[in-house]
Amino acid sequence: MTDTTTRSEPTLLTLVPKTTTPQTMKDFKSDQEVRWCPGCGDYAILAAVQSFMPTLGLAKENIVFVSGIGCSSRFPYYMNTYGMHSIHGRAPAIATGLATSRQDLSVWVVTGDGDALSIGGNHLIHALRRNVNLKILLFNNRIYGLTKGQYSPTSETGKITKSTPMGSLDAPFNPVSLALGAEATFVARTIDSDRKHLTEVLRQAAEHEGTALVEIYQNCNIFNDGAFEALKDKDQAQTALIRLEHNQPIRFGIDNNQGITRNPTTGDLNIVTITPENEPHILTHNAHNPNPTTAFALSRLAHPDTLHHTPIGVFRSTQRPVYDTLMNNQLDTATEQLGKGDLGSLLAGKDTWTVVG
Repeated sequence: MTDTTTRSEPTLLTLVPKTTTPQTMKDFKSDQEVRWCPGCGDYAILAAVQSFMPTLGLAKENIVFVSGIGCSSRFPYYMNTYGMHSIHGRAPAIATGLATSRQDLSVWVVTGDGDALSIGGNHLIHALRRNVNLKILLFNNRIYGLTKGQYSPTSETGKITKSTPMGSLDAPFNPVSLALGAEATFVARTIDSDRKHLTEVLRQAAEHEGTALVEIYQNCNIFNDGAFEALKDKDQAQTALIRLEHNQPIRFGIDNNQGITRNPTTGDLNIVTITPENEPHILTHNAHNPNPTTAFALSRLAHPDTLHHTPIGVFRSTQRPVYDTLMNNQLDTATEQLGKGDLGSLLAGKDTWTVVG
């Protein structure tokens, strides 16, 4: 299918000042000791981001990382950029203020499945629906790590943890489905240990106009070790992972012998063994489709317990007006029509009175 979206607004990369000095991974490493548990998947993500940042060619002074609370939220300490370790679940709200008031900043949010989807769920969905110029990295380890192993909003049903000794009764969130339901314009999923794939997804997110949400499957080797083993084991991954590439047939499995078709009656997606008869009907992935129906259906393929048939890659990348630009245009129009505002008058309002005696 042809991508019919338009890109009339300036991109994030054109608004943020460039640097004329060549940069390396070392330039983005801070002087702080990295303090995660040995073997934590966060190390791999940090290294990928630090090595990726120089490719953007942006001035470090115009890059900001904002985090909430959790293991992943230590991220800003380790990036040699500006950053803020904020409060639980509120990183998207704080980052929204930065992005809308300073369009010359590249604003990144680092959050976890507990931080973003529990106390921060409301802030996350509204940042997505507004389409603020943010890049949100959601580290999903399906557990609360910082508070020592309680079940999280993405833990599978029946999960036995310190807070659910008889097994969790909750149905888990699917972060990709949630983001698509909130009308996010860019939604992707990747894995901490797949450096090449992670870097490519980050590149596409950075170039996107508006909010980009990237779910990163991240291993917590202390409290939930092996949660994504089916997607990392060389043999299992061949049949478990479905790699989405724009404008490419959705094929996977050993020798790419499996694919996805659509039931013409129900519209459901089916996983089939490819034959000469059904090969012409294998679905071609269109990340730029303005209708999120197929992207949502793809997000529902993964079994919540076994993660069998889990798609990774960019599910959706479409264009609609960016909140930052709309807001600043509105302010410019108001200034032209009404002149510069008076903060004192605004705070006092028209209905004021004096209490006497």
